[in-house]
Amino acid sequence: HVQLVESGGGSVQAGQSLNLSCTVSTYDHYDYCLGWVRQAAGKEREGVAAIDSEGTIKYADSVKGRFTISKDNAKNTLYLQMNSLKPEDTATYYCAADLFCLDVATMNYWGQGTQVTVS
Repeated sequence: HVQLVESGGGSVQAGQSLNLSCTVSTYDHYDYCLGWVRQAAGKEREGVAAIDSEGTIKYADSVKGRFTISKDNAKNTLYLQMNSLKPEDTATYYCAADLFCLDVATMNYWGQGTQVTVS
C-alpha cells in the first residue's frame, strides 16, 4: 500500500517554472515505480514522467527537455521540475505509484492532485 501527497502547484505565466513535490509513504517492502500523471479539463489522463527503483526514467514526448523527474529516497519525496511551461501544460497533476512502470497513466496508487495553471 502507498500513500502519496502532492504539493507545489500554482498559477504561472508561460515560460516560467514550477517544482512539484510528492511525499511517498509505503507500508510494505516493495520498490515502487513512481510517476507523474496529468489530466486537463475534458481530456484524457496523460502519463508525464516515471522513475523506477533503479533510477530509469522515461518522459512523455510533450515534456521532454522541459520537465525533470527526480526522487530523494532519504526524504521519501518525488519531484517534478517543470521549466518553460506552456498553456497546454495546464492540468491537475497527480503523483502516482505502482509496482511496475508499464503505463504511468494507469498506475494503482494516486495522490489527491495539485493544480497547475499556465497563462
